[in-house]
Amino acid sequence: MESDESKVLFYKRANFLTRLPPDRFYSPSHYWLLEQKEIWRVGLTKFGTHLLGEIVDYGFDIQGGDAVRVGQVLGWIEGFKAISDLASLLDGTFGRSNPALPKHTEAINRDCYGEGWLYEGVGRPDPLCLAAQDYVAHLDKTINGLLEKQRPPD
Repeated sequence: MESDESKVLFYKRANFLTRLPPDRFYSPSHYWLLEQKEIWRVGLTKFGTHLLGEIVDYGFDIQGGDAVRVGQVLGWIEGFKAISDLASLLDGTFGRSNPALPKHTEAINRDCYGEGWLYEGVGRPDPLCLAAQDYVAHLDKTINGLLEKQRPPD
């Protein structure tokens, strides 16, 4: 599910470049949410995949139909750079994980806003989620903080 080039928000800062589909909401923890007929699809943003590195494994500790709340740990995801919890961005019900990922884990990095989605659910999204333009401001702040840490002391 590739986004129309004319409808994406281009973002470049330092050595990081991405295209943000404006039809999604973005979490401060670098996930995205897309509503499709009352079902929310969730995935990692390009920046989220950048932080983890090439994804090598993931797993869910929850089943379809289980109740979830915002911030609840649903499983884990491992990249070459780091391992992280997979968290719920919904208060509601877990639907399913992406059935294509077991055979195509590389889709998480290759097409994070399309085929590389992580899970679906029904419910209310995290109220801290941001519109694409607001997520750009969050990325600026995050990247500025990372660059500040890299600067040598005076």
